[in-house]
Amino acid sequence: MSATGSGPLFDGQQGARASQGYFLAIAGNIGVGKTELTTRLSSELGWLAYYEPVIQNPYLDQFYADMPRWSFHLQIYFLSERFKAQAEINESPLPFIQDRTIYEDAEIFAKTLHEQGSMTGVDYANYTALFSVLMRYLRRPDLIIYLKASPDVLLQRISRRGRPSEKSITRDYIERLTRAYDDWMRRARSELEVLEIDTDQVPLQGDSPAFAKLVRDLKDRYPRQVTLDLP
Repeated sequence: MSATGSGPLFDGQQGARASQGYFLAIAGNIGVGKTELTTRLSSELGWLAYYEPVIQNPYLDQFYADMPRWSFHLQIYFLSERFKAQAEINESPLPFIQDRTIYEDAEIFAKTLHEQGSMTGVDYANYTALFSVLMRYLRRPDLIIYLKASPDVLLQRISRRGRPSEKSITRDYIERLTRAYDDWMRRARSELEVLEIDTDQVPLQGDSPAFAKLVRDLKDRYPRQVTLDLP
């Protein structure tokens, strides 16, 4: 694990007000383990969790079946739902963890869809214009934990969790997303703090020493955060 600084599109509010809770975000490619880590850290730290609206997305099945037809609809839905969560995050006095950042919508997914020809230039321009406007009203994460894994490992994990909508995900698509993540993180490190974890080499599942160390490090680093009695 290595900690660095980061963030290119982080043009939202500068810094958190004293009344705001700590904002920890989990970023990473499809199948890398964001939701599992969010859940476990929420339980260990007693912080609220905001989850990615994947299962409820009405466009997901159609999108993976026909990306050019549904890419814009899918991205607008994700952007809308994540903005709702961010609006709550802006005012929250409690510490919390977010499963995937709103920045990934534009920096990774919409960008990759456009570059591979699955989103038209007009749709991409409209999407990025809307995204830029929304970013003016949002606060930055205090820390991003960036989870990485190789395409082979990601495809194995995607297959293992068995979501029907993800059966058509190709290696080429995962590799494109991986390159977009690496590019985003390189540009991001000048503006926001990032903790990068290569999950091929540093397993976080179960009672792994790496997970226990991560929890200890977060507790030691932010000892004044409020803890919640969550079920």
